[in-house]
Amino acid sequence: MSFTRQLSEMSASELNDAIDDTNFPQAHILSRGRNNSVCSTSSTSGTSSLADRPQPQPEEAIAIMGTPTEELAPAPVTGNQRPRLILKTNGSSPDSDGTQPKTPMTPRTSTTPGSGHEKCTFHHDLELDHKPPTREALLPDMARSYRLLLGGLGENPDRQGLIKTPERAAKAMLYFTKGYDQSLEDVLNGAVFDEDHDEMVVVKDIEMFSMCEHHLVPFYGKVSIGYLPCNKILGLSKLARIVEIFSRRLQVQERLTKQIAVAVTQAVQPAGVAVVVEGVHMCMVMRGVQKINSKTVTSTMLGVFRDDPKTREEFLNLVNSK
Repeated sequence: MSFTRQLSEMSASELNDAIDDTNFPQAHILSRGRNNSVCSTSSTSGTSSLADRPQPQPEEAIAIMGTPTEELAPAPVTGNQRPRLILKTNGSSPDSDGTQPKTPMTPRTSTTPGSGHEKCTFHHDLELDHKPPTREALLPDMARSYRLLLGGLGENPDRQGLIKTPERAAKAMLYFTKGYDQSLEDVLNGAVFDEDHDEMVVVKDIEMFSMCEHHLVPFYGKVSIGYLPCNKILGLSKLARIVEIFSRRLQVQERLTKQIAVAVTQAVQPAGVAVVVEGVHMCMVMRGVQKINSKTVTSTMLGVFRDDPKTREEFLNLVNSK
């Protein structure tokens, strides 16, 4: 299973297990100063430092993600090189050496002609003699399902206003979930550049639209991403495209936040990544408790952003500034 496919199917807890940021200096080392020879991050946001990150209380609005789950020996750091964030991939390198087959982008289904796997709803075995259908090939079955849904609601699918609704709804759902057909490698398209820059890069207020996997209703909001480069930078528009990859899938906000952070780590191996997502969930607004002004905020802090209070404070100040 390719790293990108594995990442897309991980839960938030599994994503935590896939991250090893224990090769970073701890907060007590970094707090000696922003010009530390191991990891320097100049700051203009003030000289006061935050205390170690407190444990979140139940009533807090921010869900803090990313507690390390395994202790590993620090990775060696030579000279003034900033330590990089490492991803664990169950003993294999995230970069395929060409010996591992790639997982198909579109799931095969039991309706694929000649599949011989009628009991399989979705599978990704590569030793099969059939090819996965294109997304467009799924439209007829999806349209029939929407037609049945309309009939189940007591509507007449043949009345004028609903004749083409099943097909339109199927096309819309394919668009809402187009992230399943996108991979990190395709989206980056080589837009990773060698650059002698080790100061914070922040892109904030990236618009995000996704679908709640629990009720199949939308949630939307803003994403802010920051990272500390280690001599590699990412094209700025690619950060927004990374958000699109994972938001255009059936999601929960907690996992979405973690997936974005891990994808940025995979792209440029920075010294740290920070992601904050603020979302409005229609499953809370339109149904259930119907709290129309409620917002959900989740964050993931990796590497220096978790270990160094000053770095974390600088990022949060930049994100919250108008």
